[in-house]
Amino acid sequence: MPFNPYADEAATLRIGGLTAENRLDRVSLFGSLDLTRDRAGLDRAKRLKALLDATLAVLEQEAERLPEQVETGRDTDSIANPFG
Repeated sequence: MPFNPYADEAATLRIGGLTAENRLDRVSLFGSLDLTRDRAGLDRAKRLKALLDATLAVLEQEAERLPEQVETGRDTDSIANPFG
């Protein structure tokens, strides 16, 4: 399944230990990625660059219509641990 940034709510892309998850309003990156000084590192760096280039292309194409900021829901209040 090709990874087209912001195109769906299901696509994922894994580059080494880094995972990109697609959403309609965001591309989420998590994990870690070692760009080693070898051919494998070169391949991972190229794949990461392709992901970022594709994401940037979509954002630049829609630049005039983009909202100032998308609500991510990550700024939530802390609650006490119900199991603690």
